[in-house]
Amino acid sequence: MAPPAEEAAQSKAAEEASSAAKPDAEAAAQSIEPAESEPKPAPSPADAEREAKLKAAAEARAARAAAKAKAEAEAAEAAQAEQDTPKEPSPRQGDLDRYVRLIEETIGVGTVQESGLNELNADMPMLVIAAERWPETGLLLRDNGELGFNYLRNVSGIDYETHLEVVYFLLSLDTGQDVAIKLKADREAPSVPSATPIWSTANWNEREIYDLLGIRFVGHPDLRRIMMPDDWVGHPLRKDYEPLDSEV
Repeated sequence: MAPPAEEAAQSKAAEEASSAAKPDAEAAAQSIEPAESEPKPAPSPADAEREAKLKAAAEARAARAAAKAKAEAEAAEAAQAEQDTPKEPSPRQGDLDRYVRLIEETIGVGTVQESGLNELNADMPMLVIAAERWPETGLLLRDNGELGFNYLRNVSGIDYETHLEVVYFLLSLDTGQDVAIKLKADREAPSVPSATPIWSTANWNEREIYDLLGIRFVGHPDLRRIMMPDDWVGHPLRKDYEPLDSEV
């Protein structure tokens, strides 16, 4: 073991060496400057153009969405305003009431099963007539001086799945007034009286409806198929029609 005096001398020498080394370490640390961050490369013209296009597209989408929302809000507001505003009576309401009154007084109560105005067709009066009373009602509509529907403009057939319907569109060439007459027919055995004896122009229209929907027109002078072959099975305009060849 070294004497105490020698140990003290060694400890003092170590402290002095440590103190001398500190300034050198601090100087070395101060001499080291922090590394500067590397600058980001500038975007290429292609990238800049792409970024501009994406921004423009996003702005356009936002503008379209805003315009659509505004239009929908304005439409909803207009619809609500229309609902809140009482409708003016249709000028055709008087015609409809007159047709119903004349038919009911002349043919009988219950002849007109339903009545109304077709708002999508200039408020054309529409009457659903009991099929069995159609022949005498047709004569009244043609020959009555207040009505005078002397021209049959068109005939349509419709399959409503629950029933079939025939619609006769009549016109007065003298007054310009019009009316739609509807006849309902049972789907299983559809049959209504023919209008051909009253308006001869119904001839081919009724044949076409018979051919494509299978509605029989009692009293028609020549009821046979007009488009499909005589041996054709089924009626192509019926909603339950299943063609033998799916390509036809």
